[in-house]
Amino acid sequence: MFSKEESRQLRQLFWTSFGKSFPRKWILYDTKIKGMSFKFHFDTKQAMVSIDLEDDLENRINIWEKLEALKSILIDDYLSDVIFEEEHYLDNGKEISRVYVPLERKVSIHNKNTWQEVMVFLNDTMSRFEAFFEDYKDVINP
Repeated sequence: MFSKEESRQLRQLFWTSFGKSFPRKWILYDTKIKGMSFKFHFDTKQAMVSIDLEDDLENRINIWEKLEALKSILIDDYLSDVIFEEEHYLDNGKEISRVYVPLERKVSIHNKNTWQEVMVFLNDTMSRFEAFFEDYKDVINP
């Protein structure tokens, strides 16, 4: 087991290493669409890349319907293993909508032996999400 401080240091080291291995500016929160953001996630149980919709319900539904309409394009042309989850609850209980791709293999941020695989997965998956977004942002933007 790791102490909280050791865990924090490992997380910091991973994200610093990821940034150095794949130096580029990601879109993340800079989508220009209210309530829509791209996220990297890596913890002790899993890694994933997602599009999260966290705005008020009306705006969330509006964007969600547009993403749903583009679902087959996203699957066929960009990310065949993408998962759509209209109702997702964060650990704090907040409800969001999420479109995501998990890394199917068991990985942990505490296991440095999995880091390279996770970094490649995060980079590749986010690049594909961003390519989809760039191609269809005019359709998605309400």
